Parts: sequence; C-alpha cells; structure tokens
Amino acid sequence: MAYQTQSAVLFIVFKRPDTTARVFNQIRAAQPKRLYVAADGPRYNKPDEAQLCKQVRLICEQIDWECEVKKFYHNENYGCKEAVSSAITWFFEHEEEGIILEDDCLPAESFFKYCDTLLEKYRYDTRIRHIGGANLQQGKIWGDGSYYYSNLTHVWGWAGWRRVWEQYDKELKLYEASEVRTQLAKIFTDHLILDSWEIIFNDVKAGKVNTWDYQLTFLNFFNNGLSVIPNSNLISNIGFGSGSTHDMDDINSYAAIQLQEINEIIAPQYILPEKQADLLTLSYEFNLVERYRKHNKLSRRFKRWINVKSI
Repeated sequence: MAYQTQSAVLFIVFKRPDTTARVFNQIRAAQPKRLYVAADGPRYNKPDEAQLCKQVRLICEQIDWECEVKKFYHNENYGCKEAVSSAITWFFEHEEEGIILEDDCLPAESFFKYCDTLLEKYRYDTRIRHIGGANLQQGKIWGDGSYYYSNLTHVWGWAGWRRVWEQYDKELKLYEASEVRTQLAKIFTDHLILDSWEIIFNDVKAGKVNTWDYQLTFLNFFNNGLSVIPNSNLISNIGFGSGSTHDMDDINSYAAIQLQEINEIIAPQYILPEKQADLLTLSYEFNLVERYRKHNKLSRRFKRWINVKSI
C-alpha cells in the first residue's frame, strides 16, 4: 500500500491534460486528507485553451478517496506570476504548512513521506525556509545525509511553511537595486554569478519577467535561509517542450530527470550549505564555463569546483 501523506497538498494546474493526469495520479496514490486545487483561466487569444483548461479541471474532479477539497479557479488568465503566487497565498491562508505541486512536476512515491518528515522536523527551525524535491546534481552526492542544505530555492515540487510565505514580496518592494549586489556578495563570490543574479533581480523588479519563483529565491537569500535538497531526485519535470509556458527545450539536461526513491531519511550532521553543489547548479544555469572560456579567465579554483576535465 502506498504511503498516505499527512500534509495538505496544493495542486496548481493550467492547460496540460497529459501532464496533469500523471501528476494527479501520484497525488491520488498519496491520498492527502486535504487537497487544494488552483487553476488559471484560458488566454483570450488562444481559442483552444478553454477546452484544455476544462479537461484539466475534470481530471482534478476524480477524487475517489476521503478528502476535503478546496478550489481556486480563475475564469480568465492571470499569467504565471499572479496566478501561481496568489494560489500559494490562498493555500497558506488555510494551512500552516504543506506540499506544493505544479501540473508538470511528477513526484516519486517517497516525495510525500520526505516532505511530511521534514516539514515536522524543521517546523520551528527558522534557519530552514524551504524543502525542495528536485535534485539537479546529475548523480553527485553531497554530505553524509539523504539530503543536503543549499542557498538555492528549487520549486519543482516543494514543501514549506506559512512562516516563510507570509514574507513573500511579489514586487520586491523591500529591496533596492543599488544594494542587491553588495548583499548577494555575502553569499556568492564569483563575479559572473553576481552579474547574473543582479540582472535577474532588476528584470523581476522592472516587471520584465512574468514569474513568481525568483522572488521567493531572493527572499530566502536576504533572510540568510537554507533550503533542503534530496540527494535522490524526487521530482521529474515532465513539462519541457512545446506545451510549456517557460521551458520549451525538451533536450534540456533538466528535462524529465529519472525519479529515484528515498528509503530512509537521514539528516546531515552539519547544518551548512553545500556551496560546491550550488556552484555546480549555477554553472549550468548561468552558462559559466562558456562565459569564462569567452573571456579566457577560467580559474583553477573554478575548474576544480565544477570538475571540468579539459578546457
């Protein structure tokens, strides 16, 4: 019998019946006692989306276990930034903590037990601000536990607390662009990483990026928070490709990473971020190797950290 999660689950959907059905089936197997479903509406200039949105919502009606269900459905389209952030706010208005899954984030069976366990373990530990389910380390294991700590915030299947989300600042109003690089330099030392984060911050603050997740990342940076990341990949992003809102490249290294399971949840001995793990992630996301090649400034220290064999 599959593990039955004790946590409330928020399921955020839009217009993809294929991926929605696969993720919903995993939620169904975990049988949460409280399920929240949030759905954005169709875009007026996409005539086929109304029917797709309807199909997605019908999939989410297939509740065949004992469960309290709450719905937050939009009739019109609000876009990623507003629709997702408002859904999470709605969820945490009702719950102190819980699990958040989007319609393209396929969880492993043990993802739910992992989240339940760590939500309870770190409930009152304000050092820990986020529980991520995805592992982007391509087989690299960090530390002596079944998970490690990170300065980064991965949102492909995650769990968290109201105590963090109530600080969420969708427009980054609390932070001034002139101060951001100085503050981020207390976390990151590589100047290209600082350049990249500074550009992202400015674009988000200027409204050039229709997303919600960078804001949570910056919130955790500026509060010196740690995320938990499993050493086994518990979330596979099955949404890459032509139907995706953001991730159109279906040959991306992060596309549909194979799911793994965690049999025993063992905490690391030291509550410190694995800086080299974060550098490995950012070296890929910010294309650092190619950028350093271009400027002929790839340092020995950087090569050692990202395990480059030949430059």
